[in-house]
Amino acid sequence: MKWLDRASLLAGRGGTLGVLLDRLASIHGDRRLVEQAGGPTWTHREGAAIVRQYAASIAKQVEPGDRVVVATPNSYEMLFCCLAASRAGALAVPVNPQMSQGEVDHLIDDSGATLVVRDAADLAGGDELEQAVAADPSDVAAIFYSSGTTGKPKGARLTHRALLAQSRAGSLYPSALRRDEAVIGLPIAHIMGFAVVVSLAVAGIPVYFLPRFRPDDALDAIETRRATMFVGVPAMYRLLLEAGAEERDLRSIRVWGSGADVMPSQLARRFQRMGATATLPVVGASVGEAMFVEGYGMVEVGGGVAAKLLPPGIGRMVGDVLGIPIPPYRFRVVGEDGREVAHGQVGELHVKGPGVLQGYHGDPDATKAVLTDDGWLRTGDLVRRGPLGLVSFAGRGKDVVKAGGYSVYALEVQDALEAHRSVAEAAVVGVPDERMGERVVAAVRLLPGAATNEDELIAWCRDRLSSYKVPAEVRIVDTLPRTGTEKVKKDDVRALFTGGG
Repeated sequence: MKWLDRASLLAGRGGTLGVLLDRLASIHGDRRLVEQAGGPTWTHREGAAIVRQYAASIAKQVEPGDRVVVATPNSYEMLFCCLAASRAGALAVPVNPQMSQGEVDHLIDDSGATLVVRDAADLAGGDELEQAVAADPSDVAAIFYSSGTTGKPKGARLTHRALLAQSRAGSLYPSALRRDEAVIGLPIAHIMGFAVVVSLAVAGIPVYFLPRFRPDDALDAIETRRATMFVGVPAMYRLLLEAGAEERDLRSIRVWGSGADVMPSQLARRFQRMGATATLPVVGASVGEAMFVEGYGMVEVGGGVAAKLLPPGIGRMVGDVLGIPIPPYRFRVVGEDGREVAHGQVGELHVKGPGVLQGYHGDPDATKAVLTDDGWLRTGDLVRRGPLGLVSFAGRGKDVVKAGGYSVYALEVQDALEAHRSVAEAAVVGVPDERMGERVVAAVRLLPGAATNEDELIAWCRDRLSSYKVPAEVRIVDTLPRTGTEKVKKDDVRALFTGGG
């Protein structure tokens, strides 16, 4: 099938989650869709049949528009369950299995779920739902809950168009002309994991899926299978490095991908050098470096809205920009007065485009807080406005510490700490202070076998940062508290310094 015909088929009328694998099966047929570590291998055609079977079971238990909580273990079957719920006319509500039972109960109650699927096997073995329940791409398809780094998670109502728009470009990928395989260990219930596996399926790139990410397993898979792609979050890359990635043969990797959090440029560069641009035939020698791709997005936009590339041989991501907006998304940078800021100034990033959520489920006040009257999403991320419409990340809105009247961006302090030879990772927050309003504090995780102390790290920062940015207190910890998607839970870090932890 010609590439343009493939793109037309996927973007055509009625393109929804419920018919996605049917359409992919007509394109990719019996080519491999996924191999699950320690589990089965499925082709696109087999995956489509599984979705039809699961959908028939769900349709017997729900009405169109009902919510179906998918609380299965992390696996590719979780994706099948979500697509099947859509095919049955329901809204999928995927749940990260690393959540506590209390968090899962909150999602079930908050979503008003009619059905909870805890094991995909419970949906297997019956008839197939041959015809998907009619749906429009503008209809809400699923409810994805935020990671809950601060407060209780909120459910973003996302349309079919939002969840499929960014993957359609993958239909132009020449998958039949080259050999590729992507190693993925992301949670399907997280918007990044969902968007990545859907995009790879559309592109016809087979996936080796790790239901649980372990750095040694990921390195073994890349090395033995000669995988050409790996996609993860920055925390995974740190763990790969600590597990000895630089001592492994990872030259088969052509593309490294990252998202969900800010990727330090120097960490990306180290992985680029481990991969290669190409492997020469006959002699088998690898040449060049791999490409690094970083995406920017969030659950409220259904995945990614911007991307930046670090091509082989480039010393750093130019200007450390957030990325180039992916058409048709638009950016603007707004100050506290509600007006767009001047070049070089910091403001809040606003995003507009087809993936912006319709609202938070059952929470009109939260919806009003993030959506402007004219449809712009207030991201809560602080960026510095640059030339040609480019923006550079300055920090999370809630990661600004107001110390003595100064605004301290946590990211800048974290970067300074992580530049120390003994530091693997740092988490910077503000805690209340009677004199200064807030004071800067940091929890730090050291590299294996490294040795330093709190006073040395504070002195290190004092040599590199303005005095008001230097942490008043540093605490060395064995582990940093994380969400199920490996983001640091800043509220829990703050509790270490306020007596709540």
